[in-house]
Amino acid sequence: MSPERSLFELSRAGRQAWSLPRLDVPDIDPSSEYGELARQDNDLPELSEIDIARHFVRLSTLNHHVDRGFYPLGSCTMKYNPKANERAARMPGLCDVHPLLPDAAAQGALRLMHELGEYLKEITGMAAVTLQPGAGAHGELAGIMMVRKHFEKLGEKRTEVLVPDSAHGTNPASVTLSGFKSVQIKSNEKGEIDPAELERQCSDCVACLMVTNPNTLGIFETQARRICDIMHSRGALVYVDGANLNAYMGIHRPGDAGFDCMHINLHKTFSTPHGGGGPGAGPVVVNEKLEPFLPVPVVAGKDGTFSLDYDRPDSIGRLLAFHGHFGVMVKAWNYIRMLGAEGLRDASETAVLNANYVRAGLEGVYDLPYRERSLHEVVFSGTNLKRHGVRTLDVAKRLLDFGMHAPTVYFPLIVAEALMIEPTETESLESLDRFVAAMKEIAREAAENPDALKQAPTRTPVRRLDEARASRQLDVSWSPEQDG
Repeated sequence: MSPERSLFELSRAGRQAWSLPRLDVPDIDPSSEYGELARQDNDLPELSEIDIARHFVRLSTLNHHVDRGFYPLGSCTMKYNPKANERAARMPGLCDVHPLLPDAAAQGALRLMHELGEYLKEITGMAAVTLQPGAGAHGELAGIMMVRKHFEKLGEKRTEVLVPDSAHGTNPASVTLSGFKSVQIKSNEKGEIDPAELERQCSDCVACLMVTNPNTLGIFETQARRICDIMHSRGALVYVDGANLNAYMGIHRPGDAGFDCMHINLHKTFSTPHGGGGPGAGPVVVNEKLEPFLPVPVVAGKDGTFSLDYDRPDSIGRLLAFHGHFGVMVKAWNYIRMLGAEGLRDASETAVLNANYVRAGLEGVYDLPYRERSLHEVVFSGTNLKRHGVRTLDVAKRLLDFGMHAPTVYFPLIVAEALMIEPTETESLESLDRFVAAMKEIAREAAENPDALKQAPTRTPVRRLDEARASRQLDVSWSPEQDG
């Protein structure tokens, strides 16, 4: 496949993508009117409209996305997003609303935000919510900042937050940014938090435990209630990372198990495409203990009238310039309303079924280091392929030749040569069968023709890149002279 040339290479002198009527007003020299603001050296490409349109359409077909093929990233929940949600978010009354409108002129938007918050509270069993955080890690930061404010209000000096080795990678960063020290807790042989180890580590210096549930191994923390009881007996709080809510929405409510705080990735669980860095939203739900510390403003509703409440003296303050990523909220509201309680539960049960179907198909082909029941994702290991000189990265690159995106690789860190696979509920049985067949074929190639994997991908627009060099020698500029 030949690479797509840049617009500069496609440029031809004199071509243009516009046709304007003859001027009926005096011509003005921009340089004399605007001085240095009008650059004379733009050297922009000259193309027709059809040249430009076809260029970008061709580029769009080179990119892999969930609308084009299977996308089993285990750390990102890349499920298909109903186009009805996109249409709803583009409605003029929703996408054109200005964040500085007075409350009286934004009742529809405020009502949607308030109702979404109520849905999230019901789904998680929590007492209060903020929709303001812009993404999952931002929600983590908000939650841990509220934990800090809680202990400051009590006059207690607590300096540590416990983070299991099976947690999401952003957890320690959120802890550090909040001014705490991150202390790692080792998982037991089942891949869960060990209550005995937790009791040993939880001193009077500990403010909180951050739990990813299900954890990054795809395993549910079966002793969640005991974990919460241990922490609460020491006066500490428990934060649950809700990035994997797709595994149990409609089935389990973290608030009922005793968790104090939780962020929710609307862009993972509630239907917004988020590959490539956005968009996202990370609402945080809390219990009564942390409710006073929610960021301002909070969307309030009374007698059918909705407002932004700034009168919160114990708040941690504002986290975004405005009130959150509203377009993502619209999609989440629409998704929840379309599915209802039974539909949300069915989505979770199907996600778990699909993950276990993939697990059953590949068990024995790839190593399975943790054998506890999987939920929404399963983590295999490619260590059994190393005897052929093949690594997990080779498997991931070869999978691209089958028209599928690679799973998450080398994470979680507690699994050597990790392959984290999350098929999500939106994949059909046929898609799963094709994926399992491709993974089996790759394992066969590893034994019989390992060079095929080491050379992969061979059917993609760009061959295997030196990823380490790309990060160390970043060069995002280009000129025709560079290509001779």
